[in-house]
Amino acid sequence: MRLVFITKYKRKVFNDDMLNQLKIILEETCQDFEVNLTEFNSEKDHVHLLVEYPPKVQLSKLINSLKGVSSRLMRKEYPEILTKYIEQQNRPE
Repeated sequence: MRLVFITKYKRKVFNDDMLNQLKIILEETCQDFEVNLTEFNSEKDHVHLLVEYPPKVQLSKLINSLKGVSSRLMRKEYPEILTKYIEQQNRPE
């Protein structure tokens, strides 16, 4: 199954270091579910995942974990993501 995760408001917040860390986080989360992450492609505002999962895995739980765990760990490791988002959100137009 192909999954696409997009940043909020399609903001271009990822750099290469962040994307490498995100790939590691997603691979580890997939291993916890006994899911195979066969492909990972990324841009500054979204990631594409190709996953192979067994029938016993509930897709909704897998997606919730992939998004939740990655968001929590990325915000912890790169607090500037949240800071940048808040600054852009509060900036007058």
